[in-house]
Amino acid sequence: MESSLYDSDFFEWTQNVGEGLRQGRMSEADLEHVAEEIADMGKRDRREVYSRMTVLLMHLMKWAAQPERREGSTWDATITEQREQIGYILDDSPSLRVHLIRRMPTIYSRAASKASGETGLPVSMFTRPDAFQATGPQIDQLLSFDWYPEKLDDLFLLTR
Repeated sequence: MESSLYDSDFFEWTQNVGEGLRQGRMSEADLEHVAEEIADMGKRDRREVYSRMTVLLMHLMKWAAQPERREGSTWDATITEQREQIGYILDDSPSLRVHLIRRMPTIYSRAASKASGETGLPVSMFTRPDAFQATGPQIDQLLSFDWYPEKLDDLFLLTR
């Protein structure tokens, strides 16, 4: 019954399984679904931190590439929000930092493509031939509420 409830009413299943866990009673099917859900929760957090870093980098790129458009833009608010949310995720799941560092070349490339698309500037303006390789201190700087690149070279120097 619980297995079909899992498929037909996920919320109700979560409530029933939560109560079953508290009372120490679980079926085999429920344990398998619980294991799946726990693994998926980690994947969702990982995807969210990747997505938020892409948005953060894209807005930092736009900030650096178009200083004349900073005034009146929402870039600063978006940069602040992404830094805050990434910080919360990494505080709750510090091991995601390693995954984020490992994935930065792809994240940086996607951010450059998005920044190019939104600004109409060539993607080559946002990239360099050497791939982005991040370290912990570089991630810290990207997440620092006090740091903004004044020009694109500031991002490129950071990424080496």
